[in-house]
Amino acid sequence: MYDYLKGMVDYIGPEYIVVENGGIGYQVVTPNPFVFSNQLKKEIQIYLYQYVREDLIALYGFQTRQEKALFMKLLGVTGIGPKGALAILASGQVDQVVQAIEQEDESFLVKFPGVGKKTARQMILDLKGKLEHIIPDAFPSLFHEPSERIETKSTELDEAILALKALGYSDKEVQKVAKQLGAETFTTEQYIKKALQMMLR
Repeated sequence: MYDYLKGMVDYIGPEYIVVENGGIGYQVVTPNPFVFSNQLKKEIQIYLYQYVREDLIALYGFQTRQEKALFMKLLGVTGIGPKGALAILASGQVDQVVQAIEQEDESFLVKFPGVGKKTARQMILDLKGKLEHIIPDAFPSLFHEPSERIETKSTELDEAILALKALGYSDKEVQKVAKQLGAETFTTEQYIKKALQMMLR
């Protein structure tokens, strides 16, 4: 089992990045590849989870151990596969997701792409009370402090649209927010962040 990979970011796409190490390019699927935009051609350390089934072997990568731990927990929930778990992590902060599960906030959880009421209830049943180890330092004050915002990165709106579609949002949903954001000038990460905020309202 891999724990992490250090290497140079060689490519960034809407679903994955390529990290080069020792002359080999590793395709690593991440919740939001564009958070690595300002690290293109630079060395990073990314935490890995190797997913294996009969017809698929894939590497999933995360910026923090907390993201990786939550991803692994989400995979254990009936009705959530790797793509669904990635969409949840891309759309929400780790502490936001943990807080929603601990507070049994189904209305928040169903805002994630691919998560209906049944899956939201299953997440709560399977995970409530089992996530404290993911963010132990923040857990006592989790329900009283605002979530920390992700720092924005760079690129543009068309890449943001590709990323949103890769997360499972429909063309109709993406176009709706794209029209509202089209008049503004942001980096790709800012577009994605603002679009996700609008979709989660």
